[in-house]
Amino acid sequence: MKQQQFIQPHDWKIIERDFDPSTVQAAESIFSLGNGAMGQRANFEEYYSGPSFQGSYIGGVYYPDKTKVGWWKNGYPEYFAKVLNAPNWIGIDVEVDGEKLDLFTCKVLDFRRELDMKTGLYKRAFEVEMTNGKRVRCESHRFLSMAENELGVINYQITLLSKSATVKVISYIDGNIKNNDSNWEDPFWHHEDIKAKAESLFLQSKTNKTHFQVCTYAHNQFFVNGKTVVDLTKSSYSSNHLGHSHTQEMHSGDTMRVLKFGGYVVSTNHPSDQLVARSQTLISESLKKGYDALFGDHCKVWEDIWTMSDIEIIGDQKAQQAIRFNIFHLNQTYTGADARLNIGPKGFTGEKYGGSTYWDTEAYCLPFYMATKDKFVARNLLRYRFNHLEKAIENAEKLGLNNGAALFPMVTMNGEECHNEWEITFQEIHRNAAIAYAIFNYERYTGDVSYMREMGLEVLIAIARFWEQRSSFSKPKDKFVILGVTGPNEYENNINNNWYTNYAAKWCLEYTAQKVDEIKKNHPDDYKRIRLRTGLKGDENEQWKHIANDMYLPFDTSLNIYLQQDNFLDKEMLPASVIDPAERPINQHWSWDKILRSPYIKQADVLQGFYFFASDFTKEELARHFDFYEPLTVHESSLSPSIHAILATRLGRTDKAYEMYLRTSRLDLDDFNCEVEEGLHITSMAGTWMSIVEGFGGMRVVDNHLHLNPQIHKEWKGYSFNINFRNQIIQVGVTKKGATCKLYGTEPLEVFLYGKPMTLEPEKSLILNESL
Repeated sequence: MKQQQFIQPHDWKIIERDFDPSTVQAAESIFSLGNGAMGQRANFEEYYSGPSFQGSYIGGVYYPDKTKVGWWKNGYPEYFAKVLNAPNWIGIDVEVDGEKLDLFTCKVLDFRRELDMKTGLYKRAFEVEMTNGKRVRCESHRFLSMAENELGVINYQITLLSKSATVKVISYIDGNIKNNDSNWEDPFWHHEDIKAKAESLFLQSKTNKTHFQVCTYAHNQFFVNGKTVVDLTKSSYSSNHLGHSHTQEMHSGDTMRVLKFGGYVVSTNHPSDQLVARSQTLISESLKKGYDALFGDHCKVWEDIWTMSDIEIIGDQKAQQAIRFNIFHLNQTYTGADARLNIGPKGFTGEKYGGSTYWDTEAYCLPFYMATKDKFVARNLLRYRFNHLEKAIENAEKLGLNNGAALFPMVTMNGEECHNEWEITFQEIHRNAAIAYAIFNYERYTGDVSYMREMGLEVLIAIARFWEQRSSFSKPKDKFVILGVTGPNEYENNINNNWYTNYAAKWCLEYTAQKVDEIKKNHPDDYKRIRLRTGLKGDENEQWKHIANDMYLPFDTSLNIYLQQDNFLDKEMLPASVIDPAERPINQHWSWDKILRSPYIKQADVLQGFYFFASDFTKEELARHFDFYEPLTVHESSLSPSIHAILATRLGRTDKAYEMYLRTSRLDLDDFNCEVEEGLHITSMAGTWMSIVEGFGGMRVVDNHLHLNPQIHKEWKGYSFNINFRNQIIQVGVTKKGATCKLYGTEPLEVFLYGKPMTLEPEKSLILNESL
């Protein structure tokens, strides 16, 4: 696999020093911006005729593109939810003596772009010689405000380096956009009205079918050599394209600047008839504050975010850059402010996969948000699933299940399943277990027991009913089995008794039964309410325990390991190291038939279970299974390397953990999977955070206590991170000499450091000098 190498190492910045048309689309992903409510790929403001993937996105706004399959099967979702490419408000075209500025056709003399992750500022500067011989230098600064999430700001300037020329700059909104991944080429948007008032532009649009109403707005201020231009020309090229322009005779050294405010106002947050008025208010408030104050407010939010969520790595710049890159994009994608939103696998950086959420949120993202935010941010992620419970029950009914059994969707926007691959939609049912595990994980970590009574138990009951009906009793095995599934390893489809799925189902049934008993005993009023709402019968709990106790788990006695699924050892067990590097990733070079017949594992499967249910297995069992399955794993899922990094540290194998850490943390920066131009792997970025905090930091919660077992790799001089554990901040610092913990809180906290119980006192450091 060839890795890209155009990103320069830096502690706090993502830097590209040279212009290369072949990396433009990859860079558009890597330099993307977002603020939790909207986002955009790092497209050029000015016209670009080369290959480009234009993308601007609004949180929660989607289109139900009709499912496209070769053969319809009962139960298929009616549509595949598409994250919509929204009208483009960033456009600023430049013409010099009638020729359009285009980096694809110009001679690029100098080029630099950078993303300052500390402040969320995207900057670009370049100098070109146009085909007509004119030379210009352009510089652009752009940010999407974290303080006001309906606002974005661009400061764009062009300086003439030739003797003289007529320069025309057009700043516009373009509604002539479409999704790259449309199934049927249906129009997703209906543009209803355009307005141009003085320096402001408004495009009012509505999504087809879903009827979201959006006002895309922009306000343009032009300056020449620092003086405000008042004679702007209104331009409307079509009903969907509107702008302002200014033409100026310029001499060498003259500069024209555009200060542009823009963004989206959406009917999900405001009355439909008030969208333009709200846009005008945003413009008025922005003009009153000015660029510097707006940027200052934005930077203050980022300062607070980094104070809590930063991870510092000393002595390894590529590792440092990578972890901050991952943390930066996680915070751009989801802020927790709106329980209707979730964390899509591409966030605001691309359209692939569609949907607002996968099982990735519960399995990978929840730990990051629990530990770096207030607990209510994580609670909102769980509330999202509770709010979709009725839809999950409907999804299960479509598959023939009843009695309130729920199958949460693999991909969704509003609770309905909208994934159109049968081996995923019908068979990757382990996602139910990830949601149950997230409820357990949330209560274990935050200590918040109220969620279970208010919402969580209803979700667990519905999931337990699903596992009860989805399992069946095998007389030959004298056990309950689960047939026709796909596990986390999607390179195996329609298999029987996937170990991870069976074990997770067993755990879900046991955990639900335990929680029903607890709430019945300790909170009888809540139990009565839940029983009435769910129709829970007294014998259901005992049946769940019975199935869990007799769940079949495939095991090979000769190897003394759990098998990934029935008959897994019938495959030819050749390690992934024998695959020709030219054929990697195999999903881009092999037929699906060849992949399914191979032993190769896309991502952690059995080992995913060893990560989730760590307390159920000994270190020796983990080592045996890691040594068998890791050599067969090709890590072609972005979710895979982080789990292996965590498990490797539990085995004390820091070299393997470091290898996997770099693989997960630089997955997009170095494009390991050769697909970064389609967008970033946002949800796996949370796994990168886990690989430091839960992996090298050894953070776990066991028996209601926080455990830390830090290790350090030889490449690092030290590292540090913060976690919010039960409303108290713990700062952990690790060097080769040992570890330091400091508590920022109000109450003493007992923790286990290297297995030893110790008490952290507020505002005091606890140092354990133990050579690492």
